[in-house]
Amino acid sequence: MRLRQLVQPLLTYTIHGDANPDILDITTDSRKVVPGSLFVAVPGFTVDGHAFVPQAIQQGAVAVLVQRVVEDAPSEIPQIVVDDTRYVSARLADALFGHPSRSLRTIGVTGTNGKTTVTHLIRHILEHAGHPTGLIGTVGAKYRDVEIPLPNTTPEAVSVHSLLRTFVQEKCTHAAMEVSSHALVERRVAGVDFGIAVFTNLSQDHLDYHGTMDAYAAAKSLLFARLGNRFTDGAGRPLCAIVNADDAYAKVMTQATTAPILTYGIDQPADVRATQVNLTSAGLSMRVVTPQGEVDLASSCIGRFNVYNVLAACSVALAEGVPLSAIASAVATYEGVPGRCERVDAGQPFGVFVDYAHTPDGLENVLRTIREFARRRLIVVVGCGGDRDRTKRPLMAATTLKWADEAYFTSDNPRTEDPNRILDDMFEGLPAGREDRVHRIVDRREAIETAIKSAGPDDIVVIAGKGHEDYQMIGRDKIHFDDREEARRAIKQAL
Repeated sequence: MRLRQLVQPLLTYTIHGDANPDILDITTDSRKVVPGSLFVAVPGFTVDGHAFVPQAIQQGAVAVLVQRVVEDAPSEIPQIVVDDTRYVSARLADALFGHPSRSLRTIGVTGTNGKTTVTHLIRHILEHAGHPTGLIGTVGAKYRDVEIPLPNTTPEAVSVHSLLRTFVQEKCTHAAMEVSSHALVERRVAGVDFGIAVFTNLSQDHLDYHGTMDAYAAAKSLLFARLGNRFTDGAGRPLCAIVNADDAYAKVMTQATTAPILTYGIDQPADVRATQVNLTSAGLSMRVVTPQGEVDLASSCIGRFNVYNVLAACSVALAEGVPLSAIASAVATYEGVPGRCERVDAGQPFGVFVDYAHTPDGLENVLRTIREFARRRLIVVVGCGGDRDRTKRPLMAATTLKWADEAYFTSDNPRTEDPNRILDDMFEGLPAGREDRVHRIVDRREAIETAIKSAGPDDIVVIAGKGHEDYQMIGRDKIHFDDREEARRAIKQAL
């Protein structure tokens, strides 16, 4: 598509330069520029994309989208100047890639906890029912047997539309996407034609970014507002807002949309409701009452929080017309998400679980669940991220000591903060008289090793915070580090 044809629908922009090149691709990453690319300069929190315009042009960019003219760029390269390159890049990518979300049934899942499990469950159920489904989220993008690592839960808008185009090309019928609050505020999903929006829950997280819980909730509600004032999507299929009726912020989400609403829950009246819930160390079972009838479900997922995750995914499947019998058989075969209550078994006489829980509520869910079947001591290794919400650090500590018999406070992506300062903040949350149950070990490898060495038969060690992540962010360096690998190594040393 020619540049001027591509930008013509924009209301406000200026072009510096007379050329009208053919645009073959669009990217915000100068390293991914190919001949014929439109390079988008996005101002970031740590780096400014405008600084990479010369590099992008050297690699073959034939035009650049900027928020200010880059003076040292060659005059023959047209510069399109707009107020917000992130937003405009979403519009241009959607158009250049053929409006891919309109060709898919696109499902957005937002909330503090559960997004990853819910999107994976949705994909598993839909594919079990014969609907090839692409996935975008915390552990990467997936379609067919292909896996693609991603830098964020929800990547930049250009990457989102590019991935959706790939899903269309690979004959997917659906896309399930984790939608973070940051992405909604920063309009990384602008232009995505969502057919279904799902709300899991809201608890304290990202207040360093949003400021207050009300602002955080408002950010999440943007996904539901994006369903707009229509009752069908671009292909004429019914829109649907799926909301956890048991969550205190459910009303914020339902008031943000005019789309038909389907609720799920355990305690409050809901359209899709779990009854006869049974939780064990081997998994969960329940009877689910739905508008289409009742069904018995069983899963190897553990804990009450996973009851909600299963209900959310089942609600999506019901909205898509998947029969109850097919939902039940799919849930029974679901094996879970890497790093979510993932067992590490290297022949040891005690349990080891690695989990991504990095919020007070997420940690509470995991520890409470494991406490229910722990036969002896519960030992927890946990930390808090640097350059992030400091107010949740004492809450994380208090939550840990509420359930753990012994705790090891350690580093978890300290980034540019002093890890000792992070631990100081955590220690402020310790209940009086509990200090003797806490060990302070800054080095995460040493903390994991020491915790596992301390475990006896039938104890359980929970390593929380990083889950599937295979790195530590120390300073500005990304260093390989995988809790599962470290746990196996420590177990072998201890045996």
